[in-house]
Amino acid sequence: MPAVHWERPSFNASNFDKGSLVGAGDVISQQLIERRGLANHSGRRTVRMMAIGFCFVGPVIGGWYKVLDRLVVGGSKSAAMKKMLIDQLAFAPCFLGAFLGLSGALNGLTMEQNTAKLKRDYADALISNYYLWPPVQIANFYFVPLHHRLAVVQVVAVSWNSYLSWKANQI
Repeated sequence: MPAVHWERPSFNASNFDKGSLVGAGDVISQQLIERRGLANHSGRRTVRMMAIGFCFVGPVIGGWYKVLDRLVVGGSKSAAMKKMLIDQLAFAPCFLGAFLGLSGALNGLTMEQNTAKLKRDYADALISNYYLWPPVQIANFYFVPLHHRLAVVQVVAVSWNSYLSWKANQI
């Protein structure tokens, strides 16, 4: 009889890191971008953003890099360019829409309010994404081994998460 292989759920340390970094981005957003001060800091909002990082961002991005590495094999410049293009043209638009929609839902927006917010904010967020992520991802896919790619993205993502938190929480 063959052995049964059981895989643990995908929550792991990198998901914890991602949740923490999304939370850190929210703290930076509230304190440096929005200038709320500690007295007006929304701890609930930070916890909400961390939950999105733990349960959505970490697992989805971590899984995506594994899929992308199977779709485009190799570490050449050409492979890095292909990975970046697939990442930015296929994954990023969907991921960004899902992130903003999930944030709106967790902020208590109705379907109509969330749809209006997405119509208002999505294009601007996607354009901002295209300014930042393509050069980061080309370098990431060309120079960084698969098992370290999420960590590289996490370092850059602190700034990106600050922007996304600000954008997601403008109601």
